[in-house]
Amino acid sequence: MKVCVFCGSSSGKSPDYLNMATKMGQRLAESNYELIYGGASIGVMGKMADSALAAGGKVHGIMPSKLVHMEVAHKGLTSFEEVDDMHMRKAKMYEESDAFVALPGGMGTLDELCEIITWAQIAYHNKPIFIVNYGGFYDLFIDHLRHIVEEGFMACDHMNLISIVDDIDQVFGLLEA
Repeated sequence: MKVCVFCGSSSGKSPDYLNMATKMGQRLAESNYELIYGGASIGVMGKMADSALAAGGKVHGIMPSKLVHMEVAHKGLTSFEEVDDMHMRKAKMYEESDAFVALPGGMGTLDELCEIITWAQIAYHNKPIFIVNYGGFYDLFIDHLRHIVEEGFMACDHMNLISIVDDIDQVFGLLEA
């Protein structure tokens, strides 16, 4: 199985985010799941990739040329794909992945997450989507999704397209079920 993880190229303020990233990478490798991600060597992304590689896992990075030239590309991945832009990155991530997981991150993470949810809404795919609400990171986002439903801009059933979990162990429990 290939699992795409959307997450930050920054480390966040708490060391807990990097610890979570380490655990995610290790669990992917231990489960023999290939990591598909944004290809960065820094932040939560880099830590997750490093821990997956250290545990013997396969890691495939996909990064737009502009970011590669900013020297944030990870040089030690199993495989790396340079693409023209962010649109192509998301399309490649979608094509190559069997499931999607959102860990804490910034606007890029939200962009990727929202697009993959939108694609599920319009039946472009039926792949599992997980939001890891680590330490309540996504509480306000989840509240906003519920508000969107309440205001009639998203069907209630579309909330069922997303599995909201509190920790990484729950992701793997659901993937293995």
